[in-house]
Amino acid sequence: MQTEPTISKNIQLFREFVSYLRTLHIDNLEQKWITIAMVIIAFLVGIITVDALFHGINPPSKVETIDSASAHLSKEFAEDNLGVQRDENGKIIVRMVALRYSFIPKHLEIPAETPITFRWVSTDVLHGVNIPMTNMSTMIVPGYVAEVTTTFPKPGEYPLLCNEYCGLGHNHMWSTIAVIAKEDWVAKSTPAPSTLTK
Repeated sequence: MQTEPTISKNIQLFREFVSYLRTLHIDNLEQKWITIAMVIIAFLVGIITVDALFHGINPPSKVETIDSASAHLSKEFAEDNLGVQRDENGKIIVRMVALRYSFIPKHLEIPAETPITFRWVSTDVLHGVNIPMTNMSTMIVPGYVAEVTTTFPKPGEYPLLCNEYCGLGHNHMWSTIAVIAKEDWVAKSTPAPSTLTK
């Protein structure tokens, strides 16, 4: 292999570039602004490094993929599994599908003061979810499952809106969430005991 001549050639080019930079005349004011810009860049890179190493702030590692074209055929996002459900551990999970120009299901009832895990998939293009009067907002990227856990502190009607332009019918893409008192929701969702007749 002939890597040594290539490496020495690159080193020579770098040296020539550095010597060329030394011959350039840079005004004192320009030098100060270059220094300020470099200090700001170093400061921001330092913040990112500290957050990554000591605070554990990293890009999401739990990435779930799904085939957008057949999402409705999967067990989790089949039509019968959409909406509000309780899992075996008692957690409340809301599964929804976003497609032009609708969220399915169109209306949800969930309890207040309870952690709710929302899981979304898109069957076509990029969508966004925003619930005004809350801090919940996320993007629904085709091919991925978006998951957000939040709590609604008080009962009321909340609109669920698409905040990513997805086509001509974008302004009709919305759903509603009825947040009801926790005890009322438990009473509604608990099946009535069946009466046995002889």
